[in-house]
Amino acid sequence: MIKNLTLGGLLLLLLLPALRAQESPVPESPAAGSAAQEGPAPTRAQEPAKLEDAARSAEQRLEASLRELAELRAQMAAEKLPLSKRLSELEAELTAARQEFQKTSRDLDDRALKLNSLRDSIKSYQNQASHLSTLVTDYLRNFESRLHVVEIQRYKDALAKARLARENTALTPEEVFEAQAELVELSLTRLHEALGGTTFPGHVVATSGLVIAGRFTLVGPAAVFRSEDGQHVGTAEQKLGSLEPALIPFARAEDADAARALVASGEGTFPLDPTLGNAHKIEETQETLLEHIQAGGPVMYPIFAMAGTALLVVILKWVSFLFMRRPSRSRVAAMLAAIRQRDHATAVEQAQRVGGPTGRMLAVGAQHLGEPRELIEEVMYETVLETKLRLNRWLPFVAICASSAPLLGLLGTVTGIMNTFKLITVFGSGDVKMLSGGISEALITTEYGLIVAIPSLLLHALLSRKAKGMLDQMEKSAVEFLNQVAKTQPAGVGSPEDFRDDELSADVGYEFIPAMPRARELEHARAGQTDRTSRR
Repeated sequence: MIKNLTLGGLLLLLLLPALRAQESPVPESPAAGSAAQEGPAPTRAQEPAKLEDAARSAEQRLEASLRELAELRAQMAAEKLPLSKRLSELEAELTAARQEFQKTSRDLDDRALKLNSLRDSIKSYQNQASHLSTLVTDYLRNFESRLHVVEIQRYKDALAKARLARENTALTPEEVFEAQAELVELSLTRLHEALGGTTFPGHVVATSGLVIAGRFTLVGPAAVFRSEDGQHVGTAEQKLGSLEPALIPFARAEDADAARALVASGEGTFPLDPTLGNAHKIEETQETLLEHIQAGGPVMYPIFAMAGTALLVVILKWVSFLFMRRPSRSRVAAMLAAIRQRDHATAVEQAQRVGGPTGRMLAVGAQHLGEPRELIEEVMYETVLETKLRLNRWLPFVAICASSAPLLGLLGTVTGIMNTFKLITVFGSGDVKMLSGGISEALITTEYGLIVAIPSLLLHALLSRKAKGMLDQMEKSAVEFLNQVAKTQPAGVGSPEDFRDDELSADVGYEFIPAMPRARELEHARAGQTDRTSRR
C-alpha cells in the first residue's frame, strides 16, 4: 500500500508542472495577436493529443525515476550491509573504548587514592620522625644536664657529635639519627655501669690550682679520685662557676686510704658523702661574726656606735637604780608617829634616816613643819621634780637609739640595693654570686638595725617603768606625810584660800598632790598648753 501511494505521489509530481502550464494564461503579445489575426486558432481536437503526449512524457519520466529509484535502492541495499557491518564494528570499538576509559578512570582513581594515602603515611612518618628527633634531643639535653661533673670529660666527644649533628645541614637525617642513637646507647651503657660502679681516666683541679691526671671511680652520683702517683685522693665535686671537677681531700686518713685502694684495685670500701658535696658547700658559706659584720658595709659603724652608747647608758642607769635606796616602811611609820606627836626634831631625824630620794623629800617637808600645808607641798614637790629629772636623765637617748637603728638599717638596705643594680648594669643578671654582695649588705644592715632597736626599746621601757615606780613611791610617801600633817595642824593655819592668792601658786605645777584642787587645775592647764605646743 505504501508502495502504491509512493508511485501515485510521484505521478502527481510529474504531471503538476504540465497542468500548471496549461492552466496559466499565455500573455498576448503584439506578435501573437498579429499571428492570431493572421492564422486560425487551434481546434479542440488537438487538445487530447497534447494530453496524451504529456501523459507519455510523464510516464517516461516516471519510469526513468522508478529505474533511478530502483538503482538507488539496489545501491543502498548493496552499501547497507557493509555500512551496517562497519557501524557494528565502530560500535564495538566504541564499547571497547568506553570500557577501556572506565577501566583507566578506575585505575586513576585508585592510584589517586593510593597516592593520597601514601602522602598521608609519609606525612605521618615525617611527624613521627620529627617528634622522635625532638624526644631524642630533649633526652640528650637532660642526659647532659644530669651527668656528674667528672663524666663530662668521658662523654665530651659523643655529646659534641650529637649536638652538632642536628645543626649540620650536610648530613642526612639518617646520619643525624645515627649520631644521636650512639649517644643514647652510651647513656644506656652508663646506666648499667652506674649500678655497680665504673672506673675511667680523667683529671681534676687540686686545691693548689694545678690540674692533676688520674682515675675516677663513680658509683651512682658519687665519685672519688686518685692521682697517678697516689698522692692526691679525695672526692670529685663541681665548684660554683667552673666546669672542671675540683678535688676535695678527705678529712680522715682512713677514708683517704680506702678511696686510694678502691680506685687502684676496683674493689674495697667506698667512702660515701651522704650530702653529695652539699656539706662542703655549706661549710664554705660559713663566716665568722666579724666577716658577717663587715659584709654589712659602712652603715654598720653608726649602728654599732649607737648600740654601744645605748648599752652604756642602760648599764649606768641600771646601776644607779640599783644603788638608789628605797624607803623603809618602818622608818616612814616612825616619822609619821613623830609628826602625830608633834615632835618636829624627831620627825626630821627619822625622815633623814629613810634615805634615798624619798628620804630627802620627807626631810625637806619635816623641816617646814609648823608652816602652811601648801608651802610644805611646794617644797616637797620641788624635791620630786629634781628627782624626776635625775631619774629620767639619758633615757630619751635610749629611745632615740631604738627609733633610729631601724632607719639606719633601712639606709643600709637602700645602699645595698643600689650597689646590686650597679653590678647588674655592668655584669648582667646571669651570675647570682656577683649580686650576693649587695643583697647581703641590704639584709645585714636591716638585721642589725632591728637587733639594736628591739633591745633598746625594751630596756627603755623597763628603765622608764622603774623610774616611774620610784616616783610613785615618793608620791605615796608624800601623800601620807601631808595627810598626817593635815591631821595634826591647828585649824585656820595656812588656809587654802590664802595660798591660792599667793603669786607662787600660779608658777608651780603639781603632779601628785590630790588634796589641792588649785594645784590640780594648774597641772591640767599646763598639760593642755604643752599638748597645743607639741601639735604646732
